[in-house]
Amino acid sequence: MLDRKHVTLEMSGNVGVVTFSNPPNNFITLQALEEFQWAFRKLDSDDHCRAIVLASEGKVFCAGADFTTGLAEGIDPNEGIAKFYDRAMTFYDIKKPMVAAVQGAAIGAGFGLSLLADFRTSCPEATFSANFTRLGIHPGFGMSITLPRIIGINNAELLFYTSRRIKGSEAMDLGLLTELVERDDVLSSAMKLAAEIAACGPLAVQDTKATMRMDLAEQVRAANQREQALQTVQMATEDFREGIKAASERRAPNFTGS
Repeated sequence: MLDRKHVTLEMSGNVGVVTFSNPPNNFITLQALEEFQWAFRKLDSDDHCRAIVLASEGKVFCAGADFTTGLAEGIDPNEGIAKFYDRAMTFYDIKKPMVAAVQGAAIGAGFGLSLLADFRTSCPEATFSANFTRLGIHPGFGMSITLPRIIGINNAELLFYTSRRIKGSEAMDLGLLTELVERDDVLSSAMKLAAEIAACGPLAVQDTKATMRMDLAEQVRAANQREQALQTVQMATEDFREGIKAASERRAPNFTGS
């Protein structure tokens, strides 16, 4: 039986609420991904659920992925990366519409997690960053497909190539967000939107989502194979070690291309 430590699930009318908690930064771990799988599959098979809200506790939505937790279980880093992405890719098969309530920083894989949703509500204080190249690695989590699909290729390239952080207002201007509200209203805004979706014909909504996302899961899986292969190679480079060291020391990295 799955020991659930980080993900809780509750119903509010016809809306399933999946809440993530791994304080203080809500890093995604292999354990958390397994718990997300459990929650999403349960809701997807529940006819009473017509829409999903993805939320997290604390001031941070999700600060990225933590691959180190698998080391304590004797998992090789490369094997850990493969397991991470294998589990994450199953999320793109979800049939029910999803709204992400992004109340704080969504960084790296956390940004990718928010893109899993069909819609995002957020606030001016929230920050978004695809900070992969700042760490010396290729973007992951299928973001090379999902991000340009939402904000356009050139805007996605800009965020990927620079690893810059953008605030909620700029994210709204780019089309990343559906609603920009006060921080205390982010979750209630997501719930209201999900309830509006849930009030429509469930079969029609799910079939429409399937049409709108016709081959998205296949595209993401294909991109993920390339992302994963490149990340595996790049995580063995001096640049990656420098990127991680610089991030922990809160300074600009000094990359050498090696």
